[in-house]
Amino acid sequence: MREHAELANIAIVLHRPRYAENIGAAARAMRNMGIKELIVVDPQNCDLTRILKMATHAASDVVEEMQVFDTLEEALAPFHFVVGTTARCGRQRPVIESPAVLAQRMLPIARNNRVAVLFGPEDRGLTNEDIHRCQWLVNIPTNEFASLNLAQAVMIICYALFTSSRSGPVAHVPRLASRHELDGMYAQVKDILVRICYINPENPDYWMGKIRHFFTRIQVTAKEVSIIRGICRQMNWYAQKRHEDGKQSKEQ
Repeated sequence: MREHAELANIAIVLHRPRYAENIGAAARAMRNMGIKELIVVDPQNCDLTRILKMATHAASDVVEEMQVFDTLEEALAPFHFVVGTTARCGRQRPVIESPAVLAQRMLPIARNNRVAVLFGPEDRGLTNEDIHRCQWLVNIPTNEFASLNLAQAVMIICYALFTSSRSGPVAHVPRLASRHELDGMYAQVKDILVRICYINPENPDYWMGKIRHFFTRIQVTAKEVSIIRGICRQMNWYAQKRHEDGKQSKEQ
């Protein structure tokens, strides 16, 4: 079926889930909607017997192929695009307020890129640090009670992706930079901007957040990341050279 081209590149990532039953129920929801890659990060309970009981036999293949990582950085490294889920909205958390809209925008990216949909712990959701790793955030609208069961949230997002994948051809989006490539670029940009006194070394994350938002909007490719890192290296070399030339002039 045509929808497998996009759905096969989408993974569900559960960050620090507290209950094995929620992992199993999420696996079952994924299997219902044709999404098969499940990643679990630092689970507090990963009892396979309890996971498989909730997943049922139909989703046992999702559980058997499930990957478990110790850190979110390691889990997200190979992905080119990361979407975080959040119940909280605000200026620091601009969100797409509809899973259906998210699906329409995300599937063209998933055609040629690996995409992770990230869910936080049941009790508190994603932290601000976790969200810094996401290019987009999505909110599932509710009435007065905003907290959803983890597996319910997974089902809603997967359903939106599945139904959107059946609606027709998707636009072309080129291969984007992976999370690992982006994190390396951000670290290098932050270092050089601190060294040339463009951002405050006491609070660099404030300005880096704005820079991250800028690059998220333009969806940089791996080649563009390489160009930006090359510019940073050249700036660093030139600044170091000027520093050494200045020292030599003083000594003379």
